[in-house]
Amino acid sequence: MVSSSYENITTQGLNTMRDVSIIGVGQVPVAEHWSANLRQLAVGAIQAALTDAALNGGEQPIDAVIVANALGANLSAQNHVGTLVADAAGFHGVEAVRIEAADASGGMALRHGYMMVASGLAETVLVVGVEKATEQSGPPRDQAVSTILDSEYESGVGATPAALAGMLMRRYMHEYNLAVDAFEPFSINAHANGSLNPNAMYRNKMRSGAFGKAPLVADPVNLFDSAPEGDGAAAVILTTTERALDLGPRPVRVRGSAAATDTLALHNRPDMLMLRAANLAAGRAYAQAGIAPSDLHLAELHDSFTVLTALQLEAIGFAARGQGAQVAAEGLITREGALPISTFGGLKARGNPLGATGVYQVVEIALHLRREAGDNQIENARLGLALNLGGLGSTAVAHVLERVE
Repeated sequence: MVSSSYENITTQGLNTMRDVSIIGVGQVPVAEHWSANLRQLAVGAIQAALTDAALNGGEQPIDAVIVANALGANLSAQNHVGTLVADAAGFHGVEAVRIEAADASGGMALRHGYMMVASGLAETVLVVGVEKATEQSGPPRDQAVSTILDSEYESGVGATPAALAGMLMRRYMHEYNLAVDAFEPFSINAHANGSLNPNAMYRNKMRSGAFGKAPLVADPVNLFDSAPEGDGAAAVILTTTERALDLGPRPVRVRGSAAATDTLALHNRPDMLMLRAANLAAGRAYAQAGIAPSDLHLAELHDSFTVLTALQLEAIGFAARGQGAQVAAEGLITREGALPISTFGGLKARGNPLGATGVYQVVEIALHLRREAGDNQIENARLGLALNLGGLGSTAVAHVLERVE
């Protein structure tokens, strides 16, 4: 492990907050769901989470519904998604709102649900992420996805997330004298884990040597280097840890929750190869949880592009500057390594349902901590980190989750 510096770390006021735990999780497979709309996908994940928490039937158990969605207005012609989902799920009269933070929407929605329960404003909150990323294809989808960038200085002049990731990757390769193949272990690991995940969009394994031969998306980013967008929904139910322990034997505690931002436009950053928002969010979550990076047993990082995975490992204390790819090459990110990542395939193999991605990350970590991850199980996992990014690291949301013994 590598020590990292974290700015503006404070735990002031946190000792007055209530302890919060996850009591139910649910998800639908990430895929091209041509026959399902936003509300149907969301309800599928919600029903699974309610069943998991044994809250089906009886009086209405939910005080608020927080929906994560990035591009409903662009791709599905649908705003007012919070009420749409609450209505479809039968939660009439509850508070409901949509949270949008690009592809960090899921993590941000969870944070807002956490804050509602921790502050005492609600007893039980449902957080659901949902996205219909394949509702449109080709240029319309590319244009919609590019709205997460700076419209005046990036997308307005033709830049796309993949193009900016290509610039970032090229700079990283130049700075640290690396070839494209140095990033291959990230994708091999993701697909090896995704092959075991029945909810993954792509369950094929990747052969060594295939990475560098893939068709280019935005030089040097290629088809095997970037995560595919898919449709999906995932949900978690939050309540106080005290209540959670009364409801069942498998709660997962939210031990740390934090968020941070960087510049929206990539070119405005003083150090392009430092994901400052990820560094700040992770550092604040570590401080709140009272842990060091070395205490983690697994992490779900936002591997929309492999260069972002390398930079996240460096930002959160698991690699020195320029050594993120080397950590992967040494096998430290596999299920048997020091910090397993992409344990269900990550965005790369499970698929990237944009606004729902951060909720999928938390569901997957919760399954590990509950010893219910099946063939993907990380043995004896007790602490996990979910790190959800918006854009090229402009927003970062970090959650430290703990198994409640």
